[in-house]
Amino acid sequence: MEKKCINVEGMIKGGPYSQAVEAGGFIYISGVVPADASQGLFITDDIKAATALVLDNIKKVLDAAGCGMEKVVKVNVYLRDMADFTDMNEVYEQYFPETEGQPARTCIAVKELPFNFPVEIELVAIK
Repeated sequence: MEKKCINVEGMIKGGPYSQAVEAGGFIYISGVVPADASQGLFITDDIKAATALVLDNIKKVLDAAGCGMEKVVKVNVYLRDMADFTDMNEVYEQYFPETEGQPARTCIAVKELPFNFPVEIELVAIK
């Protein structure tokens, strides 16, 4: 099986990994944090704005892979604080409305995220 590594110029990468890998008819998106290097934007205190930025960044990666949000089948959400769940969900639902068939999802609280970000999201989409 072949794989294709996908990276979006200008997006922050925190280590030796690809932002996405296409393999076997799927797109695997690495964990995305609320950062936008082109704007010098790093959101650590507003879960709604952070979630929106993460999902906008994910859209950019999916676009680079020739895919879209409607093709997402599995999402993993990592929250710094489970108290942010309701606010994160409010924004998340705007990107994955029920009328379009929502992907499977797991949401867990973690002890810590890089640079004290409040949320990180990874996902899998079909090509």
